[in-house]
Amino acid sequence: MATSTFFCRPSHRPLASTHFRCCSVPSPQTKFVTFFRSRSRWASASMSIEVPMKASKLSFLDPKESGSLHFVKYHGLGNDSFWLFLSRVDNRDSVEPKVTPEQAVKLCDRNFGVGADGVIFAMPGTNGTDYTMRIFNSDGSEPEMCGNGVRCFARFIAEIENFHGKQSFTVHTGAGLIVPEIQNDGQVRVDMGQPVLSAADIPTKLRGNKDGEVIGDELLVDGVTWKVTCVSMGNPHCVTFGTKEQEGLLVDDLDLPSIGPKFEHHAMFPSRTNTEFVQVISPSHLKMRVWERGAGATLACGTGACAVVVAAVLEGRSERKCVVDLPGGPLEIEWRVEDNRIYMTGPAEAVFFGSALL
Repeated sequence: MATSTFFCRPSHRPLASTHFRCCSVPSPQTKFVTFFRSRSRWASASMSIEVPMKASKLSFLDPKESGSLHFVKYHGLGNDSFWLFLSRVDNRDSVEPKVTPEQAVKLCDRNFGVGADGVIFAMPGTNGTDYTMRIFNSDGSEPEMCGNGVRCFARFIAEIENFHGKQSFTVHTGAGLIVPEIQNDGQVRVDMGQPVLSAADIPTKLRGNKDGEVIGDELLVDGVTWKVTCVSMGNPHCVTFGTKEQEGLLVDDLDLPSIGPKFEHHAMFPSRTNTEFVQVISPSHLKMRVWERGAGATLACGTGACAVVVAAVLEGRSERKCVVDLPGGPLEIEWRVEDNRIYMTGPAEAVFFGSALL
């Protein structure tokens, strides 16, 4: 028998009637338990479980327990303070999610649940696509797309389908067709499609200052006038590089929990909005922080990074190919002239897999 790594979020009481069992990918070499990640370092605990040495990496997804939900937890661009977690649910045998929005809220609770920014479902393809991806945010709302999540989705599919080498496939999302491609180095490159700039289609009630597009326009938020550019990547984004009075943000100095919700719920955004605050390091290097609609402050937002490069190009601040630094790490974003499409490249990693009794 080999000792696996066991990973969970400790809880002193159950969340309603939901119970969780989590374990990482089995490793014959692992002798200790990675129990949690502290702000400064990995911490080990003396808990372990025994698993067969030859256990398949994703064998835990096999439905062996009645009433249990099997999942794999992924992160994209995690760091040593907080991780952006996405729990991947294998839903390929059903056209409806196996979890309700209310259950997703419980699963995403970081104290009494698995802990995640959202739950993503791998489902049968629609309209000729290979797969369908649906998402519930941590507040139970359903966004159209998640760029960071689609990279995790791609890695999940590659692992469960036992793909090797460079592979691409088509995914139906609420934002339309998305085409991720697994690279030879394990990174995921995603064709994110074309940006939408029409104010009505984003949607925003801002009238638009350039042929119906909102580019460097003014938005009054809590008594402060911000200069904003609005972009849709299948989901709405409001991008700002500073206020009318002060150009040039220092994004690390922002009180994001205070200002973020005021943008998200602003009357000018009837479907609410994601908001990106951006600092220009150089024409090919941008730094951003994001307040995500339905999830709050997160470490990474793939669609947001795409929207940031579009906004920076439209405002004359950057080149079309940039490295975008997020709190969790960098993404490579390219907005091509020849086809008007945006390509995002970045990592995604499986953290652990487990089951939840709902």
